[in-house]
Amino acid sequence: MSNAMPLPLYAIGLGSNRRHARYGDPRAVLLAALAALESDDIEAVDASPIIASDPIGPSRRRYANAVALVASKLSPPEMLDRLQEIEARFGHRTGQRWSARTLDLDILLWSGGAWADASLTIPHPALEKRAFVLGPLRAIVPEWKHPLRGRSVRQLAARLIRPKPVDPNASGH
Repeated sequence: MSNAMPLPLYAIGLGSNRRHARYGDPRAVLLAALAALESDDIEAVDASPIIASDPIGPSRRRYANAVALVASKLSPPEMLDRLQEIEARFGHRTGQRWSARTLDLDILLWSGGAWADASLTIPHPALEKRAFVLGPLRAIVPEWKHPLRGRSVRQLAARLIRPKPVDPNASGH
C-alpha cells in the first residue's frame, strides 16, 4: 500500500486583457492557459469562474481573471519558471507594469505556506487588496487560510468587498 503524501497545492491567478491571434478574446486566452498549465507534473484540481474586472494602472482594457487550483510536486521557484514559460508561449511582453497583456500568471497561495526569495513571494503580496483575485479564489478555496494573516480567503474577501464608509471630504474622481 502506498503511503504517498498528497501533492502540494498551488492557487494560480490568471489574467488577460489582450486578444491572442490564435486563442481569441481574453476569456478564451484564460481557457487555453488553464489547458497549458496541465502537464506531466501539474495536475488541475479546480478552476474558478472567469470574471471581468477593471484594469489597474494605465491600461484601458478590461481584464478577464480566474484562479486555478493545481497540484504539483514542483517547488515554488520551479512553478514560477513554468508559469513564465507559459506566459512567454502566449506572447507575454515584459516591460511596462500593468500594461495590456495577453497572459499574466501569478502564484497566489501554496499549501507549503509562505515562501520568499529574490524573485518570488508567496502568498502574493497584493492578494489581500485585489477583489479580482479574492473573488475567484473564494469560489474554489474559501477556507484556505492566508499563512501570514491567519484569515481565510472568505474572511479576506469579506473585508475587502465590504462597503467602505463614505468620506465627506473626499473629492469625486
